[in-house]
Amino acid sequence: MTEDYRIESDSLVGDVKVPEDALYGPQTQVALENFNISELRFDREFIRTLGLVKDAAARANVELDLLDEARGEAIQQAAGEVTDGEHDDEFQLNIFQLGSGTNTNMNANEVIANRAAELLGEERGSRHVHPNDHVNKGQSSNDVIPTTIHVSTRVAVESQLLPELTRLQEELEAKATAFDDIVKTGRTHLQDATPIRLGQEFSGYASQMEHGVERIEGTRDSLEELAIGGTAVGTGLNTHPEFPELVVSHVSDETGITFREAENHFEAQAARDAIVELSGAMKTVAVSLMKVTNDLRWLSSGPRSGLGEISLPTVQPSGSSIMPGKLNPVICEAVNQVAAQVIGNDTAITTAGHAGGNFEINVMKPVMAYNALQSVQLLGSACELLADQIVPGIEAKTNICERNADRSLSLVTALAPAVGYDLAASIAGEALAEDETLEEVTLKRNVLDQEKLDRLLDPRRMTSRGYLADEDRSD
Repeated sequence: MTEDYRIESDSLVGDVKVPEDALYGPQTQVALENFNISELRFDREFIRTLGLVKDAAARANVELDLLDEARGEAIQQAAGEVTDGEHDDEFQLNIFQLGSGTNTNMNANEVIANRAAELLGEERGSRHVHPNDHVNKGQSSNDVIPTTIHVSTRVAVESQLLPELTRLQEELEAKATAFDDIVKTGRTHLQDATPIRLGQEFSGYASQMEHGVERIEGTRDSLEELAIGGTAVGTGLNTHPEFPELVVSHVSDETGITFREAENHFEAQAARDAIVELSGAMKTVAVSLMKVTNDLRWLSSGPRSGLGEISLPTVQPSGSSIMPGKLNPVICEAVNQVAAQVIGNDTAITTAGHAGGNFEINVMKPVMAYNALQSVQLLGSACELLADQIVPGIEAKTNICERNADRSLSLVTALAPAVGYDLAASIAGEALAEDETLEEVTLKRNVLDQEKLDRLLDPRRMTSRGYLADEDRSD
């Protein structure tokens, strides 16, 4: 921006000095001055979608003979440039602004109006194409911003999150298959438990991702309802009856996703439940990711004084600034931080969803939009990192897994049906106290013979359902 200014007049804010080379107008300039709170801005996906909605609205207005063709085509071209990212520098408003998102809606209206005027041979600020009368025709911030939130998050989920989450699921499933023959000790409460196969453990991780995909997919229907056409409070005042259907149709054509007009415009504008629903599903995915990456950190701990049952691929030459050769699970730790951020975003979205909604409008929409889109992007990138750099390179340390399984005192669980719980507990207690094996104590007590012990204390047999001691019951 230069230091030269033009003077623009607005019916609400009066005469305003606007940078001469800016496409935005007086309302945006005043908002820039008023909301200097943070460096947080709407991301590319949101601005891209806002341009798309304005394009669709102009098309609908021309088709309904509510907007002359020359202005309509110029608005469509200017809105298309916004969609393509040609004017991103014009969208510098803070997300902490008027809670309806009116400032950003007017930012788009002014940019598109001035650019359309230029395309028609007029000067910026001429109002030959009016930001309200022409660009915002048949619309309100109260239906444009909710529509933009739904479309942008729905598209982002489909393009950024679901493909990567699905790919992570597939990589974990591949490891579950590869590790299916490896027996190890299970752990509950961070203590030894009955045996499990490493593949079974990884199948649990894959299932978490599969359920995550299903949860995210379950939000599609809610996000596909669009508020456009409700204008100020949901009644549709100053909007042609066919306007919302046409806008939704154009948006659907452009995105390849079948959107629909909201069944109830009052709900669609007064509440932001669909975004709360999406955020809740993403929070659950974040929790799943943190569980999996924490397990991977524990299982790979060591290399000499930890569990060391798996090894993670080395993605950095050194993990310490002071300890040479130390390798840390850096990707897992990065993903944990992503999960923490997404969980925090969900708290903000949940708060905004209930505390921001009063009567016919929610007045915390910008922060909800920002956090939801950030969560989509962060989760997608985290899944991509795990699927690309970590999971395919995980290797099992079979000897350590099997050694730990053989040494686990929890193997005594398989003896309980044959000798009773109390005697089994006594055998385990003596084995621990005397540093002996379960087999040694059981034979010493002459409780079971060697053949039965070999069958009952086989860790692999314990990884399947059923009683191993049906034929050995003493009662």
